Amino acid sequence: MMMQPASTQAPEDVVARTAAVIADLSGLEGPLLPILHGIQEEFGFVPNESLPVIAEALNISKAEAHGVVTFYHDYRRAPAGRHVLKICRAEACQSMGSDAIAARIQQLLGIGFHETAADGSVTLDPVYCLGLCACAPSAMLDGEVIGRLDADKLDEIVAEVRS
Repeated sequence: MMMQPASTQAPEDVVARTAAVIADLSGLEGPLLPILHGIQEEFGFVPNESLPVIAEALNISKAEAHGVVTFYHDYRRAPAGRHVLKICRAEACQSMGSDAIAARIQQLLGIGFHETAADGSVTLDPVYCLGLCACAPSAMLDGEVIGRLDADKLDEIVAEVRS
């Protein structure tokens, strides 16, 4: 269950919850990525207040922890919307019309990639391959893949995320 965003919590609470995640996962080999995933699961994103705690626990620089968070597109720096829609931007989907799909969904939602609707209903992200190439163009809504996107499916997606 996703907890309340860290920005509405006391920094001490964020630090304590981050330390608990680290304690659970620091024994793994190469623990940085699993710890970041755990923190994102705990908060819904990776709070800035967590980075110094991670850096100290793993004996890495804060810049290194920050660099990993900003390099990988699956880590969020702010809470996502209630729904997360990912549109495939890989070559197979592009060859089947995903550029037009992407433009249309941005128009329908009124947001661009890496943005969340003002009402918090949906976050739109690009993704580079969902492994659904035979059913291109494809998307993923809240972890569920959707193949063979067309105008009707886009309308259904928008209705679902806006409800």
